[in-house]
Amino acid sequence: MSAGAWGWLSASVLLWLAAGMMMLASRRKRVDERVRARLNQDGEFLDKRRRRNAGLTRWLQQAGITLPTWLLLLLVGAALLIALLLLPLGWFMPLIALGAMALVVYLIGQWRAQKRVDRMIAQMPGFLDHMVRSIKSGRTMGDAMLLAMRRAADPLQTAMVPVRRDIELGVPMAEAVSEFATLYEREEFHVLALGVRINQRYGGNSSDMLKSLIGMIRDRERASRQLSAMTGETRISAFVLAGLPLALGAYILISNPDFLMGMWESGTGRILLLVALALQLTGCFILWRMLKSI
Repeated sequence: MSAGAWGWLSASVLLWLAAGMMMLASRRKRVDERVRARLNQDGEFLDKRRRRNAGLTRWLQQAGITLPTWLLLLLVGAALLIALLLLPLGWFMPLIALGAMALVVYLIGQWRAQKRVDRMIAQMPGFLDHMVRSIKSGRTMGDAMLLAMRRAADPLQTAMVPVRRDIELGVPMAEAVSEFATLYEREEFHVLALGVRINQRYGGNSSDMLKSLIGMIRDRERASRQLSAMTGETRISAFVLAGLPLALGAYILISNPDFLMGMWESGTGRILLLVALALQLTGCFILWRMLKSI
């Protein structure tokens, strides 16, 4: 296939992606307008299907990433262009490049999401303490939570904007907080959601429950720091084992590219390189699971 044909193919793919995203955006807007109109008329709750987060939307929300449509199309176009430039090296090279770029983006997003959620957990004791003071001053638990949300710092304030919006629209506070906990999947958020649900259904002293949650978060944070200090050598060893083969391959490619290109052009050499890549990815995945378990 000629270069002009590949150019037309990439342009058609970009136009198809743009049309699909515009169609999804318009459809989502129509659904939002219908739900908003229904809420204004009879005060029904938000449709759970609209607020259900899954897939790419969930991943972006966890990482706190907001991508406009034009930037997403630009990134997809750049990835396709890189794949087309690598096409003369063989049909498998573009697939490897696209897979590597997707893996890097995923790992960066996961790292960002983890750091963001850790910062939110670190802000939770101050957030809950503000709620306790508001409850003791005579406010209800819902008013205390809304006030604490407005005065919280980022990223906790930004992450709780959907919770505040749902509560102001009439959604039960327990349901809104439960969806927040389901989105970020941390035990501290689930305990808060459970406490809010129990308080709304059965009553009780909410300030004591919040104080207990503050103590639990601080104890878990202290234990997490101790575990991180004890396992620092293990984590560094895992990073070295995962990065050393990649660094060695990059050095060989830069210093003597004919060596790797010669292997790639050979049938046996190509099989060995693909097997080595598969083993490297498998080893990185195993090391990642081991680090995640400690």
